[in-house]
This record gives sequence, C-alpha cells and structure tokens, in this order.
Amino acid sequence: MSASPAREPKPAADVGDPAKTHVFTISEVLRELQHEFPDLSASKLRFLEERDLVEPARTPSGYRKYCAADVERLRFILALQRDRYMPLDVIKQTMDAIDRGETPEALPESAPVGPREVTGEMAAAITGRSRPMSRKELRALSGATRGMLDTLEKFRIITADAQGNYSHHDLKAVKAVRVLARYGLEPKHLVGIRRSADSELDLIARAMAPHAARKDAAARARVAESSKEMLQSLKDLRASIMDSAVEQIDKS
Repeated sequence: MSASPAREPKPAADVGDPAKTHVFTISEVLRELQHEFPDLSASKLRFLEERDLVEPARTPSGYRKYCAADVERLRFILALQRDRYMPLDVIKQTMDAIDRGETPEALPESAPVGPREVTGEMAAAITGRSRPMSRKELRALSGATRGMLDTLEKFRIITADAQGNYSHHDLKAVKAVRVLARYGLEPKHLVGIRRSADSELDLIARAMAPHAARKDAAARARVAESSKEMLQSLKDLRASIMDSAVEQIDKS
C-alpha cells in the first residue's frame, strides 16, 4: 500500500463542551483501553499513528493529546485487529470509508457508524466480538452433538482455553464442520485442514523469526501486523487455487 500523504497535526481542541473537549494523554488512553486490550502499549499507539490510523492533537510542546472520539476510534481499530484479524491496510481502508460517511462492505449496512463516532457497543456489534462460551453454550449455539465436539477437540479443530471456555472462532469452526457434514465429510476427514493450517503457521513463524528477536512493544506490534498480512496473503493464494479448480469443474 502506498504511503498516505503527510497531514498537518490536528490542533488541540478549543475550550467548549467538556464532553467534546476532554483530552487524554497516552497514559490515560492506556488506562482506558488496557482492560479490554491487555497487550496495548504506548509503542503500539505510536505505531498506529505511524500507519495513519489515528491523529492525536499536539500541544505546542509536541505532546500527544487524544480526544474521546480518538479513544473510541482506537477501541474500534483494536477490536477489528483482535476479533476479525484484519490487516492494518484493510482497517485503514475501512476507517477511510467511515471518515467519508460511508458504510464499508465489511460492516453491516445497519451499523450506526459515523466518522470518528464509533462507540464500544458499536465496535462489539460490528466485529461480532463475543465473550468466551462454555461447552454447553457452544453446543447450543452450533447444534453440534457432544460426540462431534469431542472429535473436533481430538483433531484440534477447536480448543478450549485454560478455563474450559471456547471462542467465537471455535463456534465458527463447528458451524462450518456441520455444513460439510451434510456433504458426507466427517471430522476425521478434516485432519488435513488442521495439518495445512499448522504448515501455514509454521511458514509465518519462520518468516518472522529474524524480526521476533526484538522484545520491545513496537517490534511485537510490527511482527503481529506482518503476520496478519502474511496470513491474509496465504488465504488469498489458497482461495485462488481452489476457485480456479472449482471453475474448471463448473466448465466440464
């Protein structure tokens, strides 16, 4: 993606409505968001600014000052990263569309999103973010049997966390397996998919190894973002191969 043109620093808010003019320092932004995003750091905030995703105001002495809308914008961006695994270039396109007053294709048409006006509730709804669910809840939401869940865990298609709970990724996987079951594919037939995923993750880990040696927060943020970009490219490559093959079936 080509670099965005340089923009003038956003001036600090004028004195007026306290709800609109309250500003946050970096440390205050971290206190506001770290309970939702424990890995968030000052370096990550600066990295997001470098990628032109947020524009904090600057005091005459150069200190960053974030307004309430900036904080909600950051909450939304971080939720897209965490819950949708969206690369930053895709998030940038999404945010640019929102700033223009548009509803991006990646978001529901009914989402009440305006430029820089994304609340925590909107972010949760738009990203499909959900709390961890118990095994009983996973069964109820997916319609899977106990036996199917046992088999999927055996083949590492789904994995419970340390508390025995499952994520929305696990729910999505179980629903996909149920659809495939209608075509005669059983969980045991999907072992190759798990192995393929492990191979792709190994490719990413090897590619990132030289960059992962640095342990500072900014380096971790860059490795995480590069890993997401690699993952998306691998998905695109796999989809291209599969789409081409299916097209040939349709033409035969």
